Amino acid sequence: MNIKLNQLIQKIDSLLPKIESLYKDFHQHPELSMQEIRTAKIAAEHLKKINFEVTEHVGVTGVVGIIQNGDGPTVMLRADMDALPMEEKTGLAYASQVRGETLEGVKTSISHMCGHDLHVAWLMGVSEILATNLSNWKGTLMVVFQPGEEIAKGALAMIKDMENKFPIPDIILGQHVMVGEAGSIGYKAGPILTAGDSLHITFHGKGAHGSMPQNSIDPVMIAAYSAVRLQSIVSREIAPLDSSVLTIGSIQAGTKENIIPDEAVLKLNMRSYKDSVREKMLQSVKRICSCESRASGAKDPDIKFIDSYPVTNNDYRATQKLAESFVKYFEDRCFETEPATASEDFSYFGRIWNVPYVFWFVGSTHKLEWEVAIKNNNVESIPANHSSQFKIELEPTIKAGLEAMLVATKTWL
Repeated sequence: MNIKLNQLIQKIDSLLPKIESLYKDFHQHPELSMQEIRTAKIAAEHLKKINFEVTEHVGVTGVVGIIQNGDGPTVMLRADMDALPMEEKTGLAYASQVRGETLEGVKTSISHMCGHDLHVAWLMGVSEILATNLSNWKGTLMVVFQPGEEIAKGALAMIKDMENKFPIPDIILGQHVMVGEAGSIGYKAGPILTAGDSLHITFHGKGAHGSMPQNSIDPVMIAAYSAVRLQSIVSREIAPLDSSVLTIGSIQAGTKENIIPDEAVLKLNMRSYKDSVREKMLQSVKRICSCESRASGAKDPDIKFIDSYPVTNNDYRATQKLAESFVKYFEDRCFETEPATASEDFSYFGRIWNVPYVFWFVGSTHKLEWEVAIKNNNVESIPANHSSQFKIELEPTIKAGLEAMLVATKTWL
């Protein structure tokens, strides 16, 4: 192992109690997207204490910290901060009991059921190790605590605010806690996460009494026919080898059984690994919904994006370089993973700045639970991210995430 990397890794054990404490604190005090005021303040104050140049309120609540330490590349490390509008049901002693309101004013339980609390704690730990051991690396370190990943607004908001104010990095690195044997590291060149697009479609009709349907243009029927036809996009319009998913999660219309309403609303989500497939699916949704409306004599529907995530497409050369470092350090604890159908706004940084990026996974499932699930071919039985019962096996997950981010950073610095 590289001597300087080894010296950095040796700092982890003494820091673990602090990082675990930070993680549990964030877990018990979750904050919704673009409302991460407390989390951002803790991260910013931490960076200031270890001599980072800190800028707060970047993209609403985002935090950027920079340390320049001689000649060398600029490496950006990113962690997302936001929690989810859902109740936690893990039964953990430090489970969230927090309630609040979304940006739309909807009252809700709030919990870190995706692991962003650990992402923040990891980045704080790595920042401290690197900032207090400057003799072990050269270059510029940029750490980014990002808001609003869960609503696909945070990365774009930060990028807009960061324009012409910060150095453009040479490499962008990020990681995500996922279901998998705790302490394992999964990497992959090319697409590792799907594009994700959520659409809000309003069908327009003409309301009438339920006993007089001849006086109406029934938007419920239009939405229903559209819902059935939309399912044919994946099965009949996308090549079998081009993996994609289309899910209709909500159809809302009317208030009473004998009133034909004026409108019906359909909400759907799409996932794809190729930009060409994503564009084809979007065009097909628009065509089907518009044609079903016209077939009923209604005007075209209003189609709006709820959120949109690009494909996370890891740079091949950078991933190969990082994989060599991972294999050398983690040996049989790392592997080339299959892509996941989740989505992230992490890649906006690399796409917009035209900078290579690498994103990887850190396993968080108890070793025995994982082995039993693998043996029984039943991995889907393990509560995953966004489940109310998703929980992280702290040992060795916390340490593995710190190791992975240090190994990755030292690959370039």
